[in-house]
Amino acid sequence: MRRLAFPASIVALLLTFSACAPQPVVPPAKQAGISFQEGEALFEEGLYQEAIASWEKVRDSYYSPELNTLAELKIAEAYFLNEQYLEAAAAYEAFLKSHPEHPKVKEILFQLGLSYLRQMNAKDQDQTVTRQALAAFETLQQRFPANPNKPDPLLEEAKVYIDRCVNQLAAHEVEVGRYYLKAEKYNAAINRLEGVFKKYPNYYDRAEAYYLLGQAYLLAGEKGKANNAFNALYNQFPQSEFILASQKFIEKNR
Repeated sequence: MRRLAFPASIVALLLTFSACAPQPVVPPAKQAGISFQEGEALFEEGLYQEAIASWEKVRDSYYSPELNTLAELKIAEAYFLNEQYLEAAAAYEAFLKSHPEHPKVKEILFQLGLSYLRQMNAKDQDQTVTRQALAAFETLQQRFPANPNKPDPLLEEAKVYIDRCVNQLAAHEVEVGRYYLKAEKYNAAINRLEGVFKKYPNYYDRAEAYYLLGQAYLLAGEKGKANNAFNALYNQFPQSEFILASQKFIEKNR
């Protein structure tokens, strides 16, 4: 069969009319559903940023409250899996603010805590995100109290993270105390280190805290309190590496 040939001018004219012809309109519900499924497919391939872009179209369509809510959750999850923890935390916080009674609040609070925990700084740096993580996990505990007759793995794991946050905050206070001690601001060091024992009585590395506190008291001229700190170190942590160091310090600063 011979193909019909059209002059170039006619082809251009047809393309112009085609471009001007009205395009079929996709119903909003169908478009939102398509975008959501596209996001699901991209998510399964590990293309989290592209999945987020698709789900943002769903979220911003405001067509279906249920679909919008699900898209918000999926966006937060994708940020988390993409290791964009700052964005994940913001997304989870926004979700909890908009849907405080959602059936998945327990899981969302847990993920919020993890999002902050993954941003946690070293003990000698700012601990704002550590406090935010602790607040999320403690809120989880308060809203969903543990049932001793029915252990909940999520709550048990949250408790482990709470202990980690508390120890991190205590370690930070010890670092501040160490800084003041080196700067010869002994009273400031004493206040920080004494605060560790009052606020964080179960801090795992109390041996070092006693060692630094004993130094601060001794250098501040309070020998009796220095002896109390060093004796607490000897009695509570007889195998500690800081015992020999404290004995040398006492010999040097008598």
